[in-house]
Amino acid sequence: MSQKVTRRQFLNYSLMGVGSFMAAGVILPMGRFALDPLFQEEAAGSMITTSVSADEITETPIKVDFSYEQQDGWYESEVTDFVWVYRDGEDIIALSPVCKHLGCTVTWAGDEANPNRFFCPCHNGLYEKNGQNVPGTPPRGPLDQYEVGVSDGYITIGEMQANELVN
Repeated sequence: MSQKVTRRQFLNYSLMGVGSFMAAGVILPMGRFALDPLFQEEAAGSMITTSVSADEITETPIKVDFSYEQQDGWYESEVTDFVWVYRDGEDIIALSPVCKHLGCTVTWAGDEANPNRFFCPCHNGLYEKNGQNVPGTPPRGPLDQYEVGVSDGYITIGEMQANELVN
């Protein structure tokens, strides 16, 4: 009734078992890596609500601070950033404060000779109110634009995108 296992069968079973465990150890992590994005939950609203009321926004750009949680690997931190926000008719516009030349921070009316433009102090770069870079100054492209909205009367900031105000 009981069959004897030969030495050759025993070695064959042992090697197949060990090989199967090793293959699973390599394939399962790769499968998890490939399929994990499919099972991730989407962010429940990528708009970040600020503390600035939509009624405070005028035709003059103002600095609007916002904070969000950022995860780098296993390290999670709160990041504080800001945008320049102004009203253009009924539309609310939010522009990035990062210069396209070297990444310095631009200021509104920071240069006395150009009171109605964004000014980059690093190399005297200038941008128009809509973010268009002024020809003859160092910036190579327009300021980026943020998606912006209003929720419960407060300004909300979304994803950064290419400037759509400039032709």
